Amino acid sequence: MNPIAYHDRTKHRLDGYAAGPDTLDWSMQPDPFRTYKGTKRIPLPLPEDISAVRGNPSVESVGSLLQLSMGLSAWKAYGPDKWALRCNPSSGNLHPTECYVLALNVPGMESGLHHYVSLDHSLELRCAVSWEGETRLFFGLSSIHWREAWKYGERAFRYCQLDIGHALGSLRYAAAVLGWGLCMIESPEDVLGTTRMEDFTDAEREEYDLFLEADLGAGINGFPEIRMNEWKGKANRIDPHPMYTWPVIEEVAHSTRRKMPLPTRTGGTAMNGIHAAKAILGRRSAQRFDPSHFMRNEIFFSMIERLLPGNAIPWDIWGFEPKVHPVFFVHRIEGLEPGLYILPRNDNASLRQNLNRDFLWERKGPLYLLARADCRQVARVVSCRQAIASESCFSLGMLAEFLILASDPWRYRQLHWEAGLMGHVLYLAAEAAGLRGTGIGCFFDDAFHEFLGISGHELQSIYHFTVGMPLTDNRITTLPPYPERRMT
Repeated sequence: MNPIAYHDRTKHRLDGYAAGPDTLDWSMQPDPFRTYKGTKRIPLPLPEDISAVRGNPSVESVGSLLQLSMGLSAWKAYGPDKWALRCNPSSGNLHPTECYVLALNVPGMESGLHHYVSLDHSLELRCAVSWEGETRLFFGLSSIHWREAWKYGERAFRYCQLDIGHALGSLRYAAAVLGWGLCMIESPEDVLGTTRMEDFTDAEREEYDLFLEADLGAGINGFPEIRMNEWKGKANRIDPHPMYTWPVIEEVAHSTRRKMPLPTRTGGTAMNGIHAAKAILGRRSAQRFDPSHFMRNEIFFSMIERLLPGNAIPWDIWGFEPKVHPVFFVHRIEGLEPGLYILPRNDNASLRQNLNRDFLWERKGPLYLLARADCRQVARVVSCRQAIASESCFSLGMLAEFLILASDPWRYRQLHWEAGLMGHVLYLAAEAAGLRGTGIGCFFDDAFHEFLGISGHELQSIYHFTVGMPLTDNRITTLPPYPERRMT
């Protein structure tokens, strides 16, 4: 199934939702942690002082990077229920994204491909590698589609791709905290072992997504010439009693596998480790917002600036021209009129031509004011009638340029990754400002398009988001992420 047909098929509409399970039994939720039985398990350190390990590749710095990107940030408890939170956000907290580390001559680590287990902050050695060259470090991401499909049905492929975007943001910010660059590179699709059917007997398969190289100071040199030795480990089954099947997910996954080469990327930067680490570990998804809070004007525009393309983190992770544009419902920003705004992220003139011809297009810094209005009700309705879209300080929908899919269907994945990256920027910017954000995957696609005057498929909504002052539920207890592990 081509991605445009899939996108149309999986739209939520005002008169009905995309195909999904009729009921959910949360006591039968899939195991949120993949493990490989029969592998060598290596506990990773949890350095308390990041500055002590910053800049020098070692098992300690790799442990810090994984802790700040894919690791647990807390446990939550409410009555008898207990669940984990991670630094990388996920749709429904279901976490379909798996992370792998290819470490070559990293001090304190055995050279080879490792699978990261966030539950206990450890690595599983999947395949040893012979390597006598310089220190090099790589990361790979894959998706277990069933984790999302269990709850969201056919729309799950979208959420898996958005989660990859959030994971990219998590890894890029964590690498910057350690003083490293990070870039998406070409690699064989079997490098993570996801095509080894014998390792997934009676277990849910993983879909290879991408491979990244860390710039440890010598630049990006591409995939290494390595020989993968004996593979170890059998994947655990995460759901022993699946009640549904959604064949369309594997169909669109097959049709969107990459065939085109990656563009080259530009540069990379580091960042302040102490302040960034605090925001990363403190990031949470807001459940409710204070509907009376006004956001300061300078905080809002600081967030906006971080969404613009360039060499700044995290946009230096690849060389793609931006193709996703946020449309803002501004509710309560000091000194800014409530209304509908847009942030064009490239020079595509057709963006304006595809929206309502009556829009104002008045320049407000990097934004354009499209219409002066109280948009709270509209924001709520198009985001599946969720109050979080109207009671926040602002919410937004992200419009993606779909014309590129005709020549390269794989870009359907990458557009969602770009949207997930934007969401991750907003998550951390909100946290640093004492606010909170929340990703919104449930929205009425065509109702949003109709409100904007969009027809056809040139522009399509792929993700919504909202930011405001959170209201805390004091009935929920917060517990440390690794209570039995001592910080080193």
